[in-house]
Amino acid sequence: YVPKIYCLGPNLNPQSEDLLAQLLLQAPLEWYLCGEEPSTGLAKLEQNNQPSQLCGHVFKVGEPTYSCRECAADPTCVLCMQCFLGSVHKEHRYRMTTSGGGGFCDCGDTEAWKKGPYCQKHEPNISDSLQEVKPAFLLACLFMSLSLFSFFRERGDTYYCMLFNDEVHTYEQVIYTLQKAVNCTQKEAVSFATTVDRDGRKSVRFGDFQFCEQAKSRNTSRQTKPLRVQVMHSSVVAHQCFALKALAWLGHIIRYSDALRRILCQVGLQKGPEGENSSLVDTLMLCDSKMWKGARNVYHQLFMSSLLMDLKYKKLFAIQFAKNYERLQSDYVKDDHDREFSITDLSVQMFTVPSLARMLITEENLMTTIIRTFVDHLRHRDLQGRFQFERYTAQQAFKFRRVQSLIGDLKYVLISCPTEWTDKLREKFLEGLDGFLELLKCMQGMDPVVRQVGQHIEMEPEWEAAFTLQMKLTHIISMMQEWCASDERVLIEAYKKCLTALTHCHSGFTDGEQPITLSMCGHSVDTIRYCVSQEKVSIHLPVSRLLAGLHVLLSKTEVSELSPPMLIEHPLRCLVLCAQVHAGMWRRNGFSLVNQVIYYYHNVKCRVEMFDKDLMMLQAGASMMDPNHFLMIVLSRFELFHIFSSDVVQQNSTLIEEMLHLIMMVVGERFASGIGQVENSDELKREIVHQLCIRPMAHSELVKALPENENKETGMERVIDSVASFKKPGVTGRGLYELRPECAKQFNLYFYHYSRKQTDDRHAQRKRNRERDTDRSQATLPPPALPPFCPLFASLVNILQCDVLLGMLGAVLQWAVEPSGGHWSESMLQRVLHLIGMALLEEQQQLESSCEDNEVTFNFTLKISRKLGVSPSNTPSVLALLETLQNAPHLEVHKDIIRWILKVSCMGSGHCQEETVRDKDKAERKRKAEMARLRREKIMAQMSEMQRHFINENKELFQQSLEELDASTSTSQDHSALVCVGPRRWRAGGGERRQVVTCILCQEEQEIRSDGRAMVLAAFVQRSTLVLMKHIYAESYDPLFMHPDLSFGTHTGSCGHIMHSHCWQRYFEAVQAKEQRRQQRLRVHTSYDVENGEFLCPLCECLSNTVIPLLPLAKTSCSEQPGLSQWLNTTSQQIKTLHAAHRKAKSASKYFNYERKGEKSDVFLCFCRNPYSSSIKEMLTTFGTATYKVGLKVHPNEQDPRVPIMCWGSCAYTIQSIERLLVDEEKPLFGSLPCRQVKKYISSFVFYTISLVPNPQVENSPCLLDVDMFHLLVSLYSKSFITIIILICFVSVCCSSLPEMSSGWHLWRCVKASILPYLRGAALFFHHLNGVPTPPELHALGAGEWEALCTYLCLPSNLLQLYYNYQDVLKPLVKGWCSHPGMRQCLQSPETLISFPRESNKLIELPEDYSALINQASSFTCPKSGGDKSRAPTLCLVCGTMLCSQSYCCQTELEGEDVGACTAHTFACGAGVGLFLRVRESQVLLLAGKTKGCFYAPPYLDDYGETDQGLRRGNPLHLCRERYRKIQKLWRQHSITEEIGHAQEANQTLVGIDWQHL
Repeated sequence: YVPKIYCLGPNLNPQSEDLLAQLLLQAPLEWYLCGEEPSTGLAKLEQNNQPSQLCGHVFKVGEPTYSCRECAADPTCVLCMQCFLGSVHKEHRYRMTTSGGGGFCDCGDTEAWKKGPYCQKHEPNISDSLQEVKPAFLLACLFMSLSLFSFFRERGDTYYCMLFNDEVHTYEQVIYTLQKAVNCTQKEAVSFATTVDRDGRKSVRFGDFQFCEQAKSRNTSRQTKPLRVQVMHSSVVAHQCFALKALAWLGHIIRYSDALRRILCQVGLQKGPEGENSSLVDTLMLCDSKMWKGARNVYHQLFMSSLLMDLKYKKLFAIQFAKNYERLQSDYVKDDHDREFSITDLSVQMFTVPSLARMLITEENLMTTIIRTFVDHLRHRDLQGRFQFERYTAQQAFKFRRVQSLIGDLKYVLISCPTEWTDKLREKFLEGLDGFLELLKCMQGMDPVVRQVGQHIEMEPEWEAAFTLQMKLTHIISMMQEWCASDERVLIEAYKKCLTALTHCHSGFTDGEQPITLSMCGHSVDTIRYCVSQEKVSIHLPVSRLLAGLHVLLSKTEVSELSPPMLIEHPLRCLVLCAQVHAGMWRRNGFSLVNQVIYYYHNVKCRVEMFDKDLMMLQAGASMMDPNHFLMIVLSRFELFHIFSSDVVQQNSTLIEEMLHLIMMVVGERFASGIGQVENSDELKREIVHQLCIRPMAHSELVKALPENENKETGMERVIDSVASFKKPGVTGRGLYELRPECAKQFNLYFYHYSRKQTDDRHAQRKRNRERDTDRSQATLPPPALPPFCPLFASLVNILQCDVLLGMLGAVLQWAVEPSGGHWSESMLQRVLHLIGMALLEEQQQLESSCEDNEVTFNFTLKISRKLGVSPSNTPSVLALLETLQNAPHLEVHKDIIRWILKVSCMGSGHCQEETVRDKDKAERKRKAEMARLRREKIMAQMSEMQRHFINENKELFQQSLEELDASTSTSQDHSALVCVGPRRWRAGGGERRQVVTCILCQEEQEIRSDGRAMVLAAFVQRSTLVLMKHIYAESYDPLFMHPDLSFGTHTGSCGHIMHSHCWQRYFEAVQAKEQRRQQRLRVHTSYDVENGEFLCPLCECLSNTVIPLLPLAKTSCSEQPGLSQWLNTTSQQIKTLHAAHRKAKSASKYFNYERKGEKSDVFLCFCRNPYSSSIKEMLTTFGTATYKVGLKVHPNEQDPRVPIMCWGSCAYTIQSIERLLVDEEKPLFGSLPCRQVKKYISSFVFYTISLVPNPQVENSPCLLDVDMFHLLVSLYSKSFITIIILICFVSVCCSSLPEMSSGWHLWRCVKASILPYLRGAALFFHHLNGVPTPPELHALGAGEWEALCTYLCLPSNLLQLYYNYQDVLKPLVKGWCSHPGMRQCLQSPETLISFPRESNKLIELPEDYSALINQASSFTCPKSGGDKSRAPTLCLVCGTMLCSQSYCCQTELEGEDVGACTAHTFACGAGVGLFLRVRESQVLLLAGKTKGCFYAPPYLDDYGETDQGLRRGNPLHLCRERYRKIQKLWRQHSITEEIGHAQEANQTLVGIDWQHL
């Protein structure tokens, strides 16, 4: 019986249903459970509860998780934030990531941590009690929950058309299909799609069966498969809703009592009458793929909070899971939901527990089950039984991607190596190894290639799948070897099994193999003829490579059953293939082969189990063979045997170089444990040294360059400090590790992990160093000293002294003696010399380490002294050839290494000869240095003579420069005369007013004159809200009158590059034409919007949207202004006239609004006598219209009288912005203006004038506290008005500050501090208006700024004196200001008062530790999705609001277009410009408007001085204050739009992103 609560209407209403369910279902159940009032009973249960020592906190999506790099048993062991902060691990090296949801905290699990398994909260308790509860009741609840998949019907005729989630269709496809199928609006369709994506299903129609079936039948699409839709009876849906509620309630109830949880586990695992797989837990598991996403999440969470919280039930659940493993995985592969929504994802919670993993291997044969299941899913094979991926269909490729999760499960099982073995564990592991070898046999030789001759390959073969499989199995193969190494019996058995598998594989490869006998240097060997360039060859040889790994692990082995030629055959073919690809012999096979061989085979992700193991196998084979035989087989496979055994001249020099390099690697690579007598850390140290020899590297680059082990650790931290020093980063860049100088001697030019390009680059660098460096000892780079081989590989050194190698070395040296021969290369000779050096060092080491009793068998010096060859010909010895080559002029670059070799090999009398040679060389170098010195002196004398000649010819020019310098020095001495405004204003001579500039487009010079051609600056006008600390922007503010809180303004910036107006017009027309052509051809976006008047500066590519005309400095006559009394009378008359005109027009505006007034002659007096040329007038109009259009967001209208007012407002706002920025950065006023605020453009605003002052007698006139006085000053610039403005500021400050002041002295200090920003702005304004030089006190920070500003502005330093000087005139004015009704209203509501000095705007404070931000974001829910977690929580750095970005749920309509939450927020918070921090990605997002945006480096760095965008590395991140200040400065300078423009120009992919959806 289900009460009538759920599914009673067309819309499933969770809120009302939850209330009814609580009242009618949960409350009675809780009463029955407790036997009393539920709140009391549950509280008692919780009080008596002994909670589990496991934390078990289930992670939400995006929640921070922590793993200790030192103590975690494996990387899957994680802690929640609370447990981490209360544990010992916060002092260790830890890794921080964000959870994908679904896992839980491992605090309290002793097997998960090597030490410190408990946090302070979860310390274990000894006592344990079991409360009395009713198991039958829990059983009934669980049976009710089975209605999730029990489809029984009641009478009724209502149905739901249910849309289910799938991972095939996109949001857009679902929205479009829904609109078409159920005739809903787009908003409804978006809501449906969002719910389906979140919960897994959503009812889209309610009614009778035919009505719902009709909607289902419309669900068709030509492009994609139809949506997953099902018509369901309402009673079925009701039962399912109730079952979900019951399961969620059970999960909630068991938190009160651990005993309840254990009883629930008992009931859930209890088998039913059907026997096997009849328990409730089994039923739920096996029906997992039939359920929708929301139902899966609920019961998965119930499993995690019950079964997995106790080791006993976890073990029972793991056994059931393993029994059903094959079926569960098959269901998952057929399903299309992501793994995180599948029951198979719980494998990580069980398989990574070492005791459970061992138990499942021995009792349930889990290892074999996983491998068999994996192999069964890959059934596409060739005739030899090998995997074949070439003709995969899309369905097979999809299945292959899903089946790879089984490899992850096998990795979890093997992740912890056993310390104690039982016979049963050995037996089951070896059984699993048999299955694994069967898998590897299917990979051995897969994807074979044949060299294409003649014609290029037509279609590139599919090769990625094979390499994907190889990369996924890399860690598994390494783990298998670790398991084998931990037990000798297992190792020997595994070795035998692997050898048998390899022998079986070899019996299948007989293509092109014919017996042949090779003879050279008196030695012969029986082998097979096989041409890699003609026959099939494969790069995939996992069986051979596994055997190589096991061979190295064996300290003693029975070599009698091995066949060394068989062991080395296929790895050698693979290495020959690589050499031939390097030599350009396989170019016709296309890029697929190049990618495999050049990149992946040597790539750090694959090379450990590919290239490295092939080399090991060659070393193993060579150590058991005659070195001459080994080298002859190598020559044969390289197809070079005929070159060295006869006098054939033609050969491929690259192949010979690669072959010599291979011999170097076989003999020289001894740093793997088991091959050389080294520690494990020595190999890592050598790897780091050679990476840092290329260049200094950041920590992340080094980690990428090193192979990681199964625990995702490179072990680098343990050794890095011994070989490198760390260099901290600045405001930009990254921290770098630099190699210590003493470690450079370990460098090997032919390091086996260097690519050929890296080797060549290092060789070229040495060549340049040699030419530059006079100390030749630095240029000689002998081979580094090598550790001795282990006994098993000791015979490898004999390769260096065998006859075949000496014959090859002699042949190359013989070719080098004859430079005209042309069939040798410098690289070839370099490799030969390196090999000789290696042999000499080996001989030295053996002599030093040998005892007197042991005879040294390695005698390389003796052998290179003998003549080569067996025939009595006149072939010189290697030593003789080297002596010949040391004086060869064409071998200058190799001379040092040859001399080093001769020096080492010389004995006895050879020393004298060497000394003589060295003396001659030293004398020659001294002679050359003396010649170079004489030549330099001669050139310097010539230059000096030319300089004197030039000065004599241009005496007048030099004399004039000196006079000007003297004049400027003398004028600058009189600082007291520098007054920028008023009757005592400084006047410049005619020469100083002359301004000559150069056009960046035509390079012509021109003087700036009022009657000349216009010169313009590229400029960018933008709306701004960021000068002062954020205030609420009132819509009632008149944009023509700036409110004192400066909440909104129009900012103008310029890059300062000057053009002729006609040059700019031609340039802009060309940009427009180009844009029109672009639209017709390719729809490639640009970073600027030409239709909106935007363009890039032709020189620096700064984003611009208008130009500012350059105007000459103001004439001296303009300082002849009327006195204060006369000016006030005139102004009053003008105001009365204007007011009368307004009353006639019956304007309803609160302020003086000229929008409807066409009488420009009355208002704009300056246009009556405009002194400028037509081109300047045109550019003034262009700039004014742009400011008007952007500031008011209206269409351009040149005739609108608001145009000049917006210009003045932009000028004032920009000056105030500059002044605030200089104060906050503690820079002097005139010392260093910001880069975009070039001085020249400020003066271009100020050539408009109007007489407009608020009149206190006019009705509805503004109060003086409602208007920003600096904006009025810019509009009414005059000496008289500056006096009035100062007094108004004085009154405003006193009115706003008086309630807080305790004394007159405090008030005076407050007044000075508050008026100072105004004086600074005025000084900037009048300096650029009148061109008066500034006193030096304003060019540096100092105490005398107030007095200097007052003198510069012609004001008394005691501002009260202003009032006393004009007391008669000003007294009625001050009285009028203070008696204004608005003044009283402002004073009565202090929250509306603006306090002075006004506080500068700044970005929000960020926490020091980034995990605090992640935690904040993980608890943030989408405001429009009913409590759903936001997928991309984004923090506004301007106001601190957290937003749900990049989602359909939070899209809003802006100006008729749907935009994302961030874009909408930028217009509400930052006038269209925004800075955001994407918390999950650790990435700063810059937005400007709807179409522009870019990503920027975050201000959070790890301990290695690097950002971690995407949180991929997981190092703890901390706030870098300097970088955050840099971001703030970018924002304060209004440079966000410019930064976005530069980023989009540099990276075109940014242009194509739909920024408006973020």
